[in-house]
Amino acid sequence: MQSTHRVSVAGRPLQLALAFAFAAAPLAAQAVTPLDTFSARFGGYIKQFDTQLRADSQTQQGTEIDLDKDLGLGGQGNAIAFVNATWRPLDNHEFGIGYYQDDTSATRRTTRTFEFDGNTYQANSTLHAENAIDTYEAYYVWWAANNPNWALGPRVGLTWYRIDLTVDVQLDANGNTATNSQRGEVSADLPVPTLGGSWRYVPGGNSDWRFGADGGWFSLNSSGIDGDVYFARVGVEWFPWERWGFSADYTSRRVKIDADKSGFTGNLNFKDSGVRLGAVYRF
Repeated sequence: MQSTHRVSVAGRPLQLALAFAFAAAPLAAQAVTPLDTFSARFGGYIKQFDTQLRADSQTQQGTEIDLDKDLGLGGQGNAIAFVNATWRPLDNHEFGIGYYQDDTSATRRTTRTFEFDGNTYQANSTLHAENAIDTYEAYYVWWAANNPNWALGPRVGLTWYRIDLTVDVQLDANGNTATNSQRGEVSADLPVPTLGGSWRYVPGGNSDWRFGADGGWFSLNSSGIDGDVYFARVGVEWFPWERWGFSADYTSRRVKIDADKSGFTGNLNFKDSGVRLGAVYRF
């Protein structure tokens, strides 16, 4: 038995963003520059979260579980809302922020016995799981090479994941209502920095199109977190009007860490990737 419920608000914001862009945009476009003084993007993120997690208790090591295969919390290909903004107060210095959030819940009959947060979940029992991920992004780029049709520079980024995962037993292995309260819970803040670079390009220096890429990596070993983080993004923007346009990009983050924190002790292998489609306002 399996049922899945998702709170998704991406569709309506994306429709409103596109409608507002058409209504508010001027009729004619001017040449796009590689960098903006300010920009805002909002739309839908067609995401793929691939997560394996092991939650240990104070006395015993847990079992690695796959949130999709074991708990039904994958939700691959579902869309969620995102928003981000950039600000370049000086010619060669840019700051950016972003946010998106995903809530998933599912009820599934597990096919194997596993340990999670000090609890043993027997094979063939029916489990209800809930997972919430809040993602906050911030970065800084020094555009060391700032030219009329392209820009390149080093990038320092930080993504802060707030992860809350709970697992409850609804029916035991015999199909009877669980009489004992058995609840495992993980709640953790995971700040993951990256060091890398950014690139922007306008073909021919006089175009409605702009291309961009960002990438980075970092090895963590502090504040109870030990592991590696990888980040990459490639994207394209089209501006049929001077200040309004559309964006599409593919983003991928990979977080592989061991954690020893107050809300979570164990291992996390987390891939956050997908396509973002949205509207852009710039000047």
